[in-house]
Amino acid sequence: MSRPTTGRSVVKITDVARHAGVSPSTVSYVLSGKRTISEETRRRVRDSIRELGYRPHAGARALASSRSNVLALMIPLRSGIAVPVVMQFAMSVVTAARRHDHDVLLLTQEEGEDGLRRVADSALVDALIVMDVQMKDPRLPLLRSLDRPSVLIGFPADADDLTCIDLDFHAAGAVCVEHLAGLGHREVALIGSPPEVYARQTGFAQRVADGFGAAVREHGLTGGVHPCEAAPEAARALVARLLAERPGLTGILVHNEPVVDTVVRALRANGRAVPQDVSVVAICPDDLAEHAEPALSCVAIPAQEVGGRAVELLMGKLDGGTVPAATLLPPTLTPRASTAPAPR
Repeated sequence: MSRPTTGRSVVKITDVARHAGVSPSTVSYVLSGKRTISEETRRRVRDSIRELGYRPHAGARALASSRSNVLALMIPLRSGIAVPVVMQFAMSVVTAARRHDHDVLLLTQEEGEDGLRRVADSALVDALIVMDVQMKDPRLPLLRSLDRPSVLIGFPADADDLTCIDLDFHAAGAVCVEHLAGLGHREVALIGSPPEVYARQTGFAQRVADGFGAAVREHGLTGGVHPCEAAPEAARALVARLLAERPGLTGILVHNEPVVDTVVRALRANGRAVPQDVSVVAICPDDLAEHAEPALSCVAIPAQEVGGRAVELLMGKLDGGTVPAATLLPPTLTPRASTAPAPR
């Protein structure tokens, strides 16, 4: 292969073709998707494009391929959503899309089916990534009928004819209970998402609660699910009530990122040391767990991996390939200083 173009010279499609060892028309077909190209050849051409820094003129590319090279990321910022966590997903999608020479149109309004149809009917985007998926999401019938590819970050109750990816939140809830049970805790609680998140039947929150409940029953523990507003005063009041009503409580799972630190401080304020009296485990971003005091045992939310793989799935669909319908990432629990054997 020839050397990459250097200096200020403009990289042309013929340079890419020469570097990849293919014809210019093959490079054009890889860019446009108008013909079936083998995966090995497509990969070689894309590697050359990245290595040479080739940037086809956006207008010419769109005219040639009828594609805008823009992906829509639909994140309705509803009440109860942990925005910093959501933005981690958004950044991972944008970063992965740029590796494929695509831009991302971020849509945050709660427009439901109307917003989805408006975007799909326009020439603005080639494909869609949809977040904050509900168990009975009203957007699903329209998503199934669109002529544009889509990937859901999240799983509805019925995922037939859809492409979905997410952390296995059911397993995440279960593995946290198993961790506490293995340390001898017999009475546990889930401090969960805000009430409105459960009321909407948001998939990830519902699945954590289901996994928690299933593991509590399997291990013969006592435990309940307690929704909590994402506000310090709500978390403090809930902790005080739980300790008053359940004096034998020694293990808590927190799945509500904004109040993780508040829960630990509230336990101390009520005379409970972490982890000597009460063990705390969380489902949250790893950086949040690492910087807590004490450092929290947690199942990390793999935002970067989920967002990146969602883009890869979408690019595979845009290229006419076959992709898995369901991708569930197994949870990994990292024990830290916030969990210890149950007190005698």
